[in-house]
Amino acid sequence: MTTAKLSINKACIMVCTLLVLLFASMISVLYLLTDDINMIWVGLLFSALVYLCFMLLIVLIRRKLTAFSDHLCRQLDDMMTGEIEPPQVAEEENLFYKINHRLVRLYAVMQDKRCSIDKERADLQELISDISHQIKTPIANLKMVNATLLEKSMTEEKQKEFLLACGGQLDKLDFLMQAMIKTSRLEAGVISLKKKKQPIYDTLAAALGGILLNAEQKHIDVAVDCTEKLEVFHDQKWTSEALFNILDNAVKYTPSNGNIHVVAENLEMYLKISITDTGKGIAEQNQGAIFKRFYREEQVHDTPGIGIGLYLAREIISMQNGYIKVTSEIGKGSIFSVFLPHE
Repeated sequence: MTTAKLSINKACIMVCTLLVLLFASMISVLYLLTDDINMIWVGLLFSALVYLCFMLLIVLIRRKLTAFSDHLCRQLDDMMTGEIEPPQVAEEENLFYKINHRLVRLYAVMQDKRCSIDKERADLQELISDISHQIKTPIANLKMVNATLLEKSMTEEKQKEFLLACGGQLDKLDFLMQAMIKTSRLEAGVISLKKKKQPIYDTLAAALGGILLNAEQKHIDVAVDCTEKLEVFHDQKWTSEALFNILDNAVKYTPSNGNIHVVAENLEMYLKISITDTGKGIAEQNQGAIFKRFYREEQVHDTPGIGIGLYLAREIISMQNGYIKVTSEIGKGSIFSVFLPHE
């Protein structure tokens, strides 16, 4: 039988048996050495007193352990329900202080986990609500177009017009789903960014490649000031995605014949990428809200978009220990500054 499986009752019985054998042996040795019957009575009396003291000690320890275990169970029950925090006790080098110290740490960990779970649940409910709200309009439009095509006779030209409208709604749904997938993967930590020191020039070029056609159609002049030697630790694919989202917004909200200027420069601790446009500008009270998921100002509802680009951009840059700063004035355009740390 191992000591780990040995119960307190069995341990007490074993110790008591050993004491009886030890006292019997001691009395026998004393009698053999002295050949005096009185030594047997003295030995028995001494053994009885020692045995009685030992039993009293065992009873006290058992009561103390029982009271402690009951108190510990009550504390654990209260901790699990979140009703009470373990009391702080004076620092002492004893068993009770060590256990209480670990209980306090366990309670703190449990509270952190509980708060984290509550936050994740709230975020999930918000995401589901956002998805439901965003897909409601394109699905309603598709149903309406489909019903019209089925129920009404129309010319081939009119049918083509309705089908093109369907295609536009399907494109919106596809864009929304792709954005949702990227968002959920980022928030769930499924995506691991692979940072390495590499030129920002190639990353910026990939982002610019996605907006040049739209900029050309609106006759927007795009100027870039970035040397090929500028390097910083970053994930090229996802940083390019973040920069593209900011540039795409700049093209959307900059009127025809406007300007977009991109500048990359080295600072002491960061590499800074500034994207300046001559768009409509953002009111100061809205500059913090533009990075929220699905946020769009009332004045831009006619402009294509779902309000998730800047949210994704901030998440991607934040995951690389960077940040985004915005400076804007109504009617004079905006400056989005992306800061990426060198290490």
